[in-house]
Order: sequence, then C-alpha cells, then structure tokens
Amino acid sequence: MFQRPRRSLAWMCAGLIAGLCAGLIAGLGAARELYGETKPNVLLITVDTLRFDRIGVYTQRFVRTPRIDELARRGTVFTRAFAHNPETLPSHVNILTGTTPLYHGVSDNTGYTLDPRFLTLAEYLQQRAGYATAAFVGAFPLDSRFGLTQGFDHYDDYYGTRNQREFFFVERPAARVIAPAMAWLDKQKKSWFVWVHLFDPHQPYQPPEPYASRYAADPYSGEVAYVDEQLGILFDYLRKRGWLDTTMIVFTADHGEALGEKGEPTHSYFAYNNTIHVPLFLVVPGGRARTVDVNTAHIDIFPTVCAWLGLPVPRHIQGRSLAPLLRGEKAPPEMAARPVYFESLAPFLNRNWAPLRGTIQENTKFIDQPIPEVYDLASDMEEKNNIAAQRDLNRLRGGLQALMRQSGGQGMIQRQKRIDSDTERKMRSLGYLSGTAADQKKKAYTIQDDLKTLLPVQNKLLDSVALIQLGRRQEGIRQLREVIDRSPAFILAYTHLATVLVDAGQAREAIQVLEQGLKSNPANIRLLAKLGVTLAEYGDPQKAIPVLRECVQEESFDPEHHNFLGIAYYRANEFSEALQSYQRAMALDSHYAPVYSNVGSLYLSRSLTSGDSQSVQLAIQNFQKALAVDPLLYSAYNGLGGAYKKMGRNDEAIRNWKKALELNPDFAFPLINLGVTYLEMNDARTALAYFAAYKEKFYHKISEAEKASIDRLIAEAKNKVR
Repeated sequence: MFQRPRRSLAWMCAGLIAGLCAGLIAGLGAARELYGETKPNVLLITVDTLRFDRIGVYTQRFVRTPRIDELARRGTVFTRAFAHNPETLPSHVNILTGTTPLYHGVSDNTGYTLDPRFLTLAEYLQQRAGYATAAFVGAFPLDSRFGLTQGFDHYDDYYGTRNQREFFFVERPAARVIAPAMAWLDKQKKSWFVWVHLFDPHQPYQPPEPYASRYAADPYSGEVAYVDEQLGILFDYLRKRGWLDTTMIVFTADHGEALGEKGEPTHSYFAYNNTIHVPLFLVVPGGRARTVDVNTAHIDIFPTVCAWLGLPVPRHIQGRSLAPLLRGEKAPPEMAARPVYFESLAPFLNRNWAPLRGTIQENTKFIDQPIPEVYDLASDMEEKNNIAAQRDLNRLRGGLQALMRQSGGQGMIQRQKRIDSDTERKMRSLGYLSGTAADQKKKAYTIQDDLKTLLPVQNKLLDSVALIQLGRRQEGIRQLREVIDRSPAFILAYTHLATVLVDAGQAREAIQVLEQGLKSNPANIRLLAKLGVTLAEYGDPQKAIPVLRECVQEESFDPEHHNFLGIAYYRANEFSEALQSYQRAMALDSHYAPVYSNVGSLYLSRSLTSGDSQSVQLAIQNFQKALAVDPLLYSAYNGLGGAYKKMGRNDEAIRNWKKALELNPDFAFPLINLGVTYLEMNDARTALAYFAAYKEKFYHKISEAEKASIDRLIAEAKNKVR
C-alpha cells in the first residue's frame, strides 16, 4: 500500500488558463438533490490499448462485449473522444490531472514522474470532498514510482517483477486487478473514488482460454473479450452491494492499437485515429441513455466528475465539463469549436526523429510533421485521404502554436536535459562524453526525419525483437546493428542489443555497444544505467559506481537506479554502501521485489564470509519479502535455497532451487547448487544430471576457469557413479 498523507497546495493555486472551467456549472446542485448529504461513489475504469472499434456499442464487427455494452447503454456514449498521447503514462496523467503534457510535462513512459505540485483527481476528491481513494493498476508503466499515487489512500501495483522480460512490460491479468479492488471496496464505509486499470489488450496478445481458442486468428480481440468477462464480475459485485445504480462510472481507454494499419504494428509512434480515437462513456445515477458526437478528450473527465458532484472545477483545469451533455443539453459553440491537442513524442525523445504534434478542431485533423497531414474527419475517420495540399498550412501551424502557448505551464519537459558543467566534467572524465552535445535536438527537421520516412527503421527494431524471441538470435543482432547504423540516436536499439549480447555470453561486446551509444548520445540516462549495471555484473564494478551515481543524481526518483548502484557496490565488496542504496530503492518503491532479493543476497554473502547466523536470518527474511511481493521471482527462490543450505536444511534448499528452475529452466545457479548439494549427499547420479544440464546450457558462455571447475565436478560425479 502506498500512503501519501500530505495536503497538496496545487489545487488552491490560480491556474494559467483562466476562465476555461472556473466555478460551478449551473444546475449541478442537482447532485445534492439526488443524493442528499451522501456523496455518490466514483469509479474510473481505464482499459489499456483498447481500440474504439472493439466495443460493441460502437461496432460488433470484431468482438462481442456484452457486459461493457450493458453498462454503456445506461449512460452517455461519446463517439468522438480523443487521447492526447498514444502512450500509457502520459494518457493517464492527462486523465487524472485534467491537463495536457504542455502543462504537466509528462510526454513519455520512461524518464518522467508526475511532479507533486500537480493536482490529481484523487487528491481533489480526497481533500476537498473527503472521499476514500484507491487505485488498482495492471502493469509497470503506472508503477507508484511515476507519481500517480498522489491522493490515493491505497495504490495497488502488485503486478509482478519488471526484470522478468526485457522487451515487454510485466503485467497482471484483469482477474488479479479486479479481485483486490473488490476486497478493498468490501471494507469501505464512506464514499469512495476507485480507479481500475486493466492492461490485458496490450502487446503481447495472450488471452486465456476459452478466448485463446475462440479468437485464435485475432488474439487482440480475445484479450478484449476476456476483459469484458472480468468487468462483468466487477459490475455484478457492484449490483450486489447496491452500488451500481448509485455510482458515477467513467469508462475509457488510454489509447488504441494500430494493429498494422498505416504500417504501425502497435502504438506510441504515429497519432492516427487507430491509436488516439478512444472509447468513452459515462454512466451517472439517474442518467439516461444518450449518444454524443461532439469532440471530447481525456482532459474533460476531471472537470466532468467535479461538476457532476457539485464541486468547483479548479481554475487551471484545461478540459471542459461534459455534465451538460450528460443531461441532454446541446454542446455550446465554444465547446464544439475548441481545438484538441495531441502529440506523439517518444520517437523524438528516444531517437531524435521529428516531433509529432497536432490538433483536432471540429472535423479538421492536422498532424504537424515535415510531411504535413490534414484529414477531414466528417468523411474520413480512417484518415485515408491526406488533403494537406488543399489547406492553409500556415494557418493550421499558427493555430497549433497558439494552442501550445495558451496551454502554458512549464511546457514540454525533455527527458534528456541539457547537462550542467559539473556533470559534463564528470562524464568526460569517465570517457562517456564526446566533443559535441548530442542530446541537443535539431533546430529544424526535414522530410528525412519524418516518422513516415523512418517507419522502416522503427519496424526493423520490432522485427529484431520478434526474431530474438523466436530463437533467431544472430538475425536479431544483425538487424539491431543495422538500426543503430541508420539511426545512431535510437536508444532502445542499444539497450536491446546489449541485453541480447549479455544473454549470449558476450558481456564485453555488450559494454562496447553501450559505450558506442553514449558517444552518440552523451549522458543519456537509459544508456548510462544499462552500462552501469552491465559493468557491475559482468565487467568492472568500480568503474560502474560513478556511472550509476550520475544516474541517481539525474533521476533520483527512480528506484531502479538506486538498486543498480547497490549491485555495483555489492560487486565491489562495499556492503555498507550497497545496503544504503538498496534501502533508498525500497523507500521509493515498497513493491520492488528484486531489491528485497538483492538485500537477501547481501546478507547471505555476509553470512558465508563471517559465519554470522543473524545475517542468515536477515537473508531469509528479505528473500521471503521479495516472494511475498512477487511469487514468480525465481532469483529469490535461488537465494532462499542458498540460505537454507547454509543452515544445513538441505531439503528446503533443494525445494527452493527446484522451484527456481521450474520458473526459469534457463537459470544457471540452481543447476550448480543442486548438483553440488546432491554430490555432498552422495547422490552422484542426480548430481551428474544437474551438472550435465548446466554444461549443455552454459558452457559456451563461461570463462576458462569456470569450465575447468564444472569439468572437475562432472569428473568427480562420474567417478562416484562408477
């Protein structure tokens, strides 16, 4: 549970966009008339990566969603709702703050955290109206470390451990999000605001049965069907508790999924309607079924909730209340004509490709790129006919720039900040800065920088990941090197390539790749962190320490940097400093299972060198904490086995090592530990099987000294078998 019992001053500050949504909306004292002194509950449901056309009330062409449709038909369905970003973290920040990235500055999933001075809907309802507040999230992009915990009494992000899969976010299925949400609701005795986030439709598409078989040709839709089933369980629960008819329910997606349209396999690249046109419907107590065709956006949710509850809308909020539309009133002209801002900046921030921004105003959608695009949404929602040549582009660009200025605040914060002179000096001394500052973006972008031009490079990276997962490692490595040659600022290409090389036993080459990346992208935090932990684990921990210190200094909010620094100190036998770093990581994220496992390893190592029995107990406690957070963390089972072995409890040690292998058959350490332990127990035949398995899997990766050691163990086991 994440507690933040502080009082934010943000909601009391005067906003920068006066007059957009100030004060109460006329007539919304009706909320008090409907509910009396009891404030209605509020449920926000966000389904990650959910396309507009995968909900039955919009179309039943692909999948049936009877439970979602049943709810939607009781409320107001918006047919032209838009996300401002095609990424998870920025979109949810937009929803929960009622402002766009131009105001709050969060434009990407990585390298950002929401500053505490920005007001969230949870904070406002908690502090202004006394609501109990809770969030239940399905995946890492909404981890507590990114700042959306503000205002939540309970923030449940028990989705598992990030380090199990390099190329995808770790997630938990809808059932394991909804169950704890219902358990928390069972305990509530006052009005509540609950946010439920379901990640299932996000890549990779792996629906459970029967949906995997039923949608074998369209697993994405199978994920949506599964979500519908699970939401039905939540809706039945609310009905049983008498809450379904007394709760304001907001349902939307953070963004959609391209599914190959326009050449984009997934999302976070372009900003076509397949990723930013989203489902949105609101169900309010006493409301009627309606369909609304006016343009709406994520930033409208915050003021709508406030207005419907009869609360003043904070003056800085950039959205418009939709409450009049929920009552059947016609949209005022200023709402119908207002521009909706959108952006897709991950390619700009992580590859130095042309930034993508644009507006939707009435039926005109303008995408500002070196190759500009304009679409008439009245007749072309699928954006098949670019009519830019027929429109006044200077006027459209001027309108976009005016909107960006008006939307004010601190502006878009680049993740790669200009480094100060002290940091520059340190980086030069470490050899990770060249003579030019590559982190400064181009002043002008050409057709060669347009995302449409560079789409083949983007897709080559995605293809390389697919090849690696299919076991075609060398082909994947070759393609990643081609991506780097074509786009030296493509950060993911370096980090993915380094991961694959380490896995292939080529850690030295991985370090060289990361150092090459830093020459093209000086002081990039993602590359520095990856280099630091790779040096710590496979190269030179003393060299890793100053690199990781810089990561901690630049992004002190990220517990992963503190954890990596702890690993470097541990490898350098600086146990006290390692423990301090681990403790800082735990303070930032109490659900970060790997750091508990690392603390356990530290104490276990200390016990092995000193014979200190208390250290063994502390090791066991920390390994168990890690597994309480993430029962699938195989490294913690291996460590726990080592601790029990130290205590002479071989049966428990063997059971934990076997569990580690069950979770990860390619995990090296349990194979050796089991082999040595069985050899000591005079079961040479079993020991030999484990040693042989280790040699088959890892012999090509290990040093000559390690090869000699495993060969000696195999020879000893063979002699005993004879």
